Amino acid sequence: MNMFEFDLPTKIQAGNGTFQKVTTYIKENLTGKRLFIVTDPGIVQIGLVSTLQSNLAEQGFETTVFTNVKPNPRDQDCIQGGEEAEHFQADCIVAIGGGSVIDAAKAIAVLQVCGGRPQDYAGRGNVPKRVTPIVAIPTTAGTGAEVTRSSVITDTDKKIKITLKDVKIAPVLAIVDPELTYNLPRLITASTGMDALVHAIEAYTCTRSNPIADGLALEAMKRIYPALRTAVHKGSDKEARYELMIGATIAGMAFSHADVASVHCMAEAIGGLYDTPHGIANSMFLPYVIEYNAPADPKKHAIIARTMGIASEQASDEEATAMLVKEMKKLAEDISIPTFSSLPQVDKGDFDYLAESSYQNGSTPSNARPISKQDYLELFQKAYDAR
Repeated sequence: MNMFEFDLPTKIQAGNGTFQKVTTYIKENLTGKRLFIVTDPGIVQIGLVSTLQSNLAEQGFETTVFTNVKPNPRDQDCIQGGEEAEHFQADCIVAIGGGSVIDAAKAIAVLQVCGGRPQDYAGRGNVPKRVTPIVAIPTTAGTGAEVTRSSVITDTDKKIKITLKDVKIAPVLAIVDPELTYNLPRLITASTGMDALVHAIEAYTCTRSNPIADGLALEAMKRIYPALRTAVHKGSDKEARYELMIGATIAGMAFSHADVASVHCMAEAIGGLYDTPHGIANSMFLPYVIEYNAPADPKKHAIIARTMGIASEQASDEEATAMLVKEMKKLAEDISIPTFSSLPQVDKGDFDYLAESSYQNGSTPSNARPISKQDYLELFQKAYDAR
């Protein structure tokens, strides 16, 4: 019965073919003619950026392209992007790519206006003024970054991830077109899909959950879980691609208005140290955190299992949760997510550092069950020992 706030700053244009109407949507929702496009070399290579630029040029827009974005975007690259956006005098930042591109675009929008480094604005509500408007065009079905007010950036000196959380960095417009995901490689489909599922689960179970976010999280689970295996193994299945893409956006809305929790804290720790892809990292730790958290709220964890059709209504809460843990392990195996111990760079000597990094993460207090550094250490060990 706690009070809560729910703000929807992003207009969403969703459905097959919406990418072809980007120029129209931008003209309808934004002013200014100078568009700073943030993307990565892979998106350029497949021709999406040239198509976007051609369509925009026909309507009198001037564009420039920034491609220096890596998976787990780096602070230095964002600083460079902010400087280039300021030099270009961008009226709008257009992000086309996966979550890393959209997160980088958010940081670039801040730095164009405010200067400095991403670290200067880490935490909740620390962006001091309105930033350059952002249009987000996701090309993966996973992060939900197109509708969130978060940007996760790697501090390259400390090898940790920092998060900017502020409603000012939420995109003003999201173009969500499932057709852009049809040719994604299997592992990217798998890892980003698991990321979306974790967003929904953690939004629903975290201590910052609220009734509206809960409804969105459950709806996201209903769409993502049944579609994920099909989208991975039969990428041309249009219905599965649609369900996964829309589910990922809904999950983004859910966690953006609640929070993530310890799965993400652990994933961001290994992402900062080892540069592990975020969705893969989330998938590795999900079953073990569910197992740890379930005693704090058996009912909610059982509802997740029932919502996804993993457990029947007749199963007890404890039985349903056990089925959920088992199925999350099986799902990861079926879609070829690697195990934690299989990563060549993982060193057990790093576990203390990883546990401390996880514990210091700003989302640790949102975990369903209070968690200590020692608890994190034991979870890393448990995930490592699993075969």
